[in-house]
Amino acid sequence: MDTPQNTALMRALAEVPGPLPTSGVVHITLPHTERFTVVGNHLAQNAALSTAAVGFAVRIQSLPQGTEVGIKALAARFPEGEKLIAAALRELEAHGYLQRTRVRLPNGRMVTRTVFCNHPEALLRPRPADASKRGPDLVAAPVAVSVPAHIPAPAPAPAPAPPHVTAPAPAPAPAPETHQAPAPSPVTRQSVTDHRPVSTPRLVPPPTAPKAPPRPLPQPRELTPGLQQAAVALLSDLRRHAPGLVLSEADIERLTPATATWLERDAHPDTIRRALTTDLPQPVKYPAKFVRHRLTVLLPPPLPRTEELAPARPRTVVIPLQTCEGCERAFRSRTPSLCRDCRTPCEQPAA
Repeated sequence: MDTPQNTALMRALAEVPGPLPTSGVVHITLPHTERFTVVGNHLAQNAALSTAAVGFAVRIQSLPQGTEVGIKALAARFPEGEKLIAAALRELEAHGYLQRTRVRLPNGRMVTRTVFCNHPEALLRPRPADASKRGPDLVAAPVAVSVPAHIPAPAPAPAPAPPHVTAPAPAPAPAPETHQAPAPSPVTRQSVTDHRPVSTPRLVPPPTAPKAPPRPLPQPRELTPGLQQAAVALLSDLRRHAPGLVLSEADIERLTPATATWLERDAHPDTIRRALTTDLPQPVKYPAKFVRHRLTVLLPPPLPRTEELAPARPRTVVIPLQTCEGCERAFRSRTPSLCRDCRTPCEQPAA
């Protein structure tokens, strides 16, 4: 059986003007009137992005405002797996197309806000002074320029009139219709037919950049049996207050010194429990890593001693007692000498 042919496509191919290339792709471009998305070549031809990242960028760009574009939401909508989607979103974040931030709503709930920019390179260019009033150009599409197929031949020059006949002034020839292309928009750097990749400046470190080593777990000055027992009981009891924080025995044994450090610094168990169970992400994928991070980052300083909280008192200078060499009377002086009564007659001038 022969392979069925698309007759409509073959008819459209026959109507393509000009000679067809001997190899490679042949474009049949039809104008869209509804349900279309404009994609720039800086994204479609970006050699630094994988095909999966470019595909998900186009899919996210085509979704309406307010659509959930998390990893699980995209995995439920499209056939790709969560690992492939997560890797593609990290690529888009590294090249500035995607940004995910944690924000707090007025009701206190923490949510992830996703912002997608279809042309991040245009955001880094300087804009004119009046651009702040009218805002950035959000849509910029190249305009097709129609050029006449042939140029009309110039009109022949009129024959010279006899000397006794006054020739009428020739009527001005109509100016040929020309179509000038509009000035390129500051946002669009390349046309649709330009397939050269544009290098996008890196806004954030790439995923392969070396990460800073994690901070070490806090260690108490002395892990007494009382501190160890209280820390183990507090970590084991977390799942009653937060069902997502289920720790294994090995995790509790590893996190006990850090929890004992909190208790050693006079932190109340309720205070530690609130610090570990408030504003939890949904779901908590790695409970042990989450608890370790909060025990390390939110560690309070030691409480100051009582004498450190007391206000500084003014220093009192005490002058020692001295014995007068003349009358042997006690008086206060910094150095041994005579008292005031014995020193006065000696200081009077002789008559």
